[in-house]
Amino acid sequence: MIFEERLTSYVTQIERALDAALTTADCRGQESIVEAMRYSALAGGKRLRPVLTLEFCRVSGGSPADAMPFACALEMIHTYSLIHDDLPCMDNDDLRRGKPTNHKVFGEGMAVLAGDSLLTYAFETAAAAQIPSDRAIRAIGVLAHEAGYYGMIGGQVLDLAAEHRQISHAELTTLQDMKTGALIRAAARMGCIVGGASQEQLQAAETYANALGLAFQIQDDILDIEGDEAEFGKPIGSDEKSGKSTFPGLLGLDACREQVRSLTDEAIAALGVFAENTFLTDLAESLVGRRK
Repeated sequence: MIFEERLTSYVTQIERALDAALTTADCRGQESIVEAMRYSALAGGKRLRPVLTLEFCRVSGGSPADAMPFACALEMIHTYSLIHDDLPCMDNDDLRRGKPTNHKVFGEGMAVLAGDSLLTYAFETAAAAQIPSDRAIRAIGVLAHEAGYYGMIGGQVLDLAAEHRQISHAELTTLQDMKTGALIRAAARMGCIVGGASQEQLQAAETYANALGLAFQIQDDILDIEGDEAEFGKPIGSDEKSGKSTFPGLLGLDACREQVRSLTDEAIAALGVFAENTFLTDLAESLVGRRK
């Protein structure tokens, strides 16, 4: 199966699974909160993280279907983080994925609760996976660790502390390794765990994810300067307006483009321990020149 076909297939399966998981059919009078959850969770996006979970499960010898509960859980946590990130007390953004942000549609209180609900429901979803319990426990532990204060939350704390002051390249790299990289790392590691990967493969997947996550964030910073708002799906220049340190601000655009290329090559080089790595190679390459 060629790259575009597999990617489309994965995204379609993920969308269907999320739609089925976030149903109003039996929500016992809580339609309003489920509607707010669905608004952001089903708003589209690249679905990069759940795709990585499914594919790393496959190349580790498992069935992507077994990893789907973890893929959905990961996307729920990613979505909750975006809802909270857009709030006035955080980045105060009005647009996400080309649509009004959650708090603009449902109000700040409901947006907070929608994020909280997605976070808690993510673990309920993951815990329902029909796989050996030892693998499920390990995968859930990875998700909790990378989503918490050692990972994504910790990165957001550093991000808030860095506003309106210049930070070093090393500080910014650490910040983004946690805020952006943590869930990408979780995606790869969970897929490997569910698929029964060897320790060597698990380490290679983490190397791939770390390099890909940083490349993804640097490209995101580039697009915040020179992207098209209609394609990018959120306001251009928002980082500069909020006084955030960015990789282009520290290194310049040309150096950033070189670093994205170098990190992509590093990610691809780590894939040699997997017999089937064409899709993951093509996925990394597709992110180098993305415009959204």
